[in-house]
Amino acid sequence: MTAVGAAVLAAGASRRLGRPKQLVSVDGQQLVRRMAEVALQSGCQPVAVVLGAHAAEVGAAVAHLPVVCLSNPEWEEGMGSSVRAAASWATEAGLEALILVLVDQLSLSSGHLDELLAASDQGRRIAASAYQGVLGVPAIFPRRFFPALQALEGDSGARQLLRSHLPITAVSWPAGIHDLDRMADLVRNGRVT
Repeated sequence: MTAVGAAVLAAGASRRLGRPKQLVSVDGQQLVRRMAEVALQSGCQPVAVVLGAHAAEVGAAVAHLPVVCLSNPEWEEGMGSSVRAAASWATEAGLEALILVLVDQLSLSSGHLDELLAASDQGRRIAASAYQGVLGVPAIFPRRFFPALQALEGDSGARQLLRSHLPITAVSWPAGIHDLDRMADLVRNGRVT
């Protein structure tokens, strides 16, 4: 069976939110732990969490889960640095494919990750979430795209690769528009902190 790993990107400073979004309690659970558990409940194994800002506290939130914590010392650069850290881990771990997950996608479920896994033919082709007229993450990238992921820079993350003219299988996920950037996002989505 193809080894498809998942990486939860949780290295950001949450400047717009004003506090570490990774540690915000959503439905009674810290967000980073919730996202790690979603990944663990999917068909993707192994699971990693990319740490950067607030690394000690965020790492402690997932300390008792069977995940690999990846250090991203370049987290201030933006999302590209976290994607590079995840792709380097996937390469070193010998994974055949990697799914990238954002820590702040409030509506993410293991079911959606499994839909992406199926749409990617178990990691053999790119499959991305389709919402608000764009293709975005979570998205699965086969091993042959790891070098491109490792070359990303700045704050655009994998989206620039998804905007290229590669063949990509889209998986509809309208709930993907709901993320956490400001506390009002929790209120709007009916979540309690």
